[in-house]
Amino acid sequence: MKVLSVVGARPQFIKCAPVSRELREVHEEVLVHTGQHYDYGLSEVFFRDLGIPEPDYHLDIGSGSHGVQTGRMLAAVEEVIAREEPDLVLVYGDTNSTLAGALAAAKVHVPVVHVEAGLRSFDRRMPEEVNRVLTDHCSDLLFCPTATAVANLAAEGVTAGVHLTGDVMVDALRENMTLAEERSTALTDLGLSRKGYYLATVHRAGNTDDPTALGAILEAFSRLNAPVVFPAHPRTRKMLGMYGLEPAENVSVVEPLPYFDMLTLLAGAQAVLTDSGGVQKEAYILKVPCVTLRENTEWVETLEDGWNVLVGADPDRIVAEAERGGGGRHSARFGDGHAAERIAAIIREYEP
Repeated sequence: MKVLSVVGARPQFIKCAPVSRELREVHEEVLVHTGQHYDYGLSEVFFRDLGIPEPDYHLDIGSGSHGVQTGRMLAAVEEVIAREEPDLVLVYGDTNSTLAGALAAAKVHVPVVHVEAGLRSFDRRMPEEVNRVLTDHCSDLLFCPTATAVANLAAEGVTAGVHLTGDVMVDALRENMTLAEERSTALTDLGLSRKGYYLATVHRAGNTDDPTALGAILEAFSRLNAPVVFPAHPRTRKMLGMYGLEPAENVSVVEPLPYFDMLTLLAGAQAVLTDSGGVQKEAYILKVPCVTLRENTEWVETLEDGWNVLVGADPDRIVAEAERGGGGRHSARFGDGHAAERIAAIIREYEP
């Protein structure tokens, strides 16, 4: 088959790497990069480090409001579909790139494949929740990372084409953790010792677009009992400057990190403080306590097993939970590291 894969953001590049490798063993893949993440540290470096083939199409959409960005992507992906005439369009996760790829395909009656289907935070105020729900409901093959995701879809009446495959992020971590330890010098470069620092990421609009919330999070960082490494998304840096917020001396604001450096810092952290969905899951897989700067999560398994806790933007809760450490039981909730193989095999047998 000819599979047109649409990616656009850092987490999608990570998920794409193992899936693309498996797909190309059997199928023809056309890779489309929407340009949603265009900063070098959030885009090109991931293709380089993860060995992802150069995109066949780079749409250069860039930033913009949700409507503008999604609309421009939809039109551009539709043109690529018309030119390439793929058998399937494959999308990942829950970004504007995901929804645009899915809608463009569905409107011209090309079957949609959704990797990481069935996740729910049950908070429609989050653009990601809207994207993932709409994508699931126009998809023909839905690859679920967990049993919870399968149950979420069933509760919405979606059962056809649903497959429990495990999470391709486990595949990516298994493939790349050893390489990260061999190649990354991040700990030495930043003067850090294992379990002697916190790692923080903040990029969700609910935190970055609210000066009170962002200020409260920075206050919490300043009160922590160890250094905080804070790789800042370009948009987060912009908002810090706009609000006149200055991180404390114990907080090192650094550029977005290459994947191997990020893995190394995550694996060695005392705890991670984040509003990222992917980082919550990576922390669980690597057995690192996670403090989530949100009031909900799509990765409920991490809460149930005690490795993650929701604290919102409350400084007292953030500090207390970060310094408590946490951790609990651990299981193969997210699969055995062979999700990409299952996905490629199911696609091989699929008859549109």
